Amino acid sequence: MKKMLIFLAIVIPFIACNSNEENLFPAKEKAKVTPEKVKQQAQNNNILAWELYQQLVNKESGKNIFYSPYSISTALAMTYAGAKGNTAQEMQQTLHFVKDEPHKAFSGLIDLIQAQNNQYKLNVANALWGQKSYKFLPSFLDTTGKNYGAGLHTVDFVKETEQARKTINTWVAKNTADKIKDLLPPNAITSETRLVLTNTIYFKGDWSSAFDKEKTTQDVFHIDAKTTENVDMMTQKPKKFAYYEEEGLQAVKLPYKGDDVAMYIFLPQQLSLFDKQISTQKLQEIATKMRTTKVWIKMPKFKTRYKFDAKEVLQLMGMKDAFALAADFSGMNGNKELRITKVIHEAFVAIDEEGTEAAAATGVVMSRKSMPRPPKRFFVDRPFVFTIVHPKTGSTLFVGRVTNPNK
Repeated sequence: MKKMLIFLAIVIPFIACNSNEENLFPAKEKAKVTPEKVKQQAQNNNILAWELYQQLVNKESGKNIFYSPYSISTALAMTYAGAKGNTAQEMQQTLHFVKDEPHKAFSGLIDLIQAQNNQYKLNVANALWGQKSYKFLPSFLDTTGKNYGAGLHTVDFVKETEQARKTINTWVAKNTADKIKDLLPPNAITSETRLVLTNTIYFKGDWSSAFDKEKTTQDVFHIDAKTTENVDMMTQKPKKFAYYEEEGLQAVKLPYKGDDVAMYIFLPQQLSLFDKQISTQKLQEIATKMRTTKVWIKMPKFKTRYKFDAKEVLQLMGMKDAFALAADFSGMNGNKELRITKVIHEAFVAIDEEGTEAAAATGVVMSRKSMPRPPKRFFVDRPFVFTIVHPKTGSTLFVGRVTNPNK
């Protein structure tokens, strides 16, 4: 039987090892990679983001969706560091990793996204949680350490399984401001678990132009042609924003303070039709064609949480060997006893008059084998799609689809 290996992508800043933990890893190095390669990997991550979106829309129908494609890509990139043979080839193709030095490209992304800006919080970190006395190849630890800053913390999955699960979940909760408290549910870890990789991303930012709390009122949100709900609707008096419209679609860009991160909101007349059109190319085209325009904005104040196992989705997309007995992760420990059994992802977002707080977590479980014009009206009173983007790298950090703000 192949031994279990769990991979996680979570959200928030890196927490150092306790003094009684074995600390086995080199510190992250500043990436030595061309800006072009970093940009290419960011664009490739965005391709995966919208391929995942299509799969989730098909799977979830009318439900709210929210996830961090950046978190998922990063967690699986660390997994890829130990993949060999056809397993590695399938992962590279399905996840759109650049063929030449992908880990350096991810390292460069981390450096840029982690760049300090005291006007918002955007923290990304990685860590490994390994079974004590289990031997991992130095080359694997070197790759994950130098490129991802993922330190190896030793725990005892064999004799203290539940305590190991609680330790990891506690770390996740602390690093997501208690927004994700139970990423690993009971029985996600067993005595066969040998490794858990954690990637964290946490964002909290204020709008460059805040909504007036006194103008937030109850208003109607049209879930579909026959169903409505009363929601807390925020109002932004007419101001200049980057704006785009075409037949059946409006889009606006809402920057956060610091101007390094922004939210794009896409408001289609028919969400089901727009879902079929969404792609990296389509959204880049919209962003390119946006023009500064005076816009009167109304949008719902909402919170949403979404959790799913991406195993089935990734298999449908072509990543099959990694979950099968044929899995080859010998780059981690020198043999082929590991395979993925789950890919757990959880994300949370809260949007209000002041700004946005978002957190996400991914778990990959592996088992042994002219005249002034009137302002444009941008009233988000029907289902919509939004992204939170890091424009400097082009990375899509979070993706959301809201069909009911009250859910």
